[in-house]
Amino acid sequence: MRTVLSVSLSEEVAAELDAYARTTGRNKSDIVKESLGIFLWEARFKGVKSRLAGKAKMAGVVTEEDVFKAVS
Repeated sequence: MRTVLSVSLSEEVAAELDAYARTTGRNKSDIVKESLGIFLWEARFKGVKSRLAGKAKMAGVVTEEDVFKAVS
């Protein structure tokens, strides 16, 4: 099942979206769906990162290098 969502864009953003769609040969709906998917994934990632930061720090995992070592 699909849901239709109506979004109001400023003229500038609409023009930029139109230009990007023309340049890439993609339709605006697909661009917006992909962008929203990325935004939601990043929001979930930030939430998980925030919830785990204290535990990671207590375990000595502070930098990205520490994470890499822990999972390698």
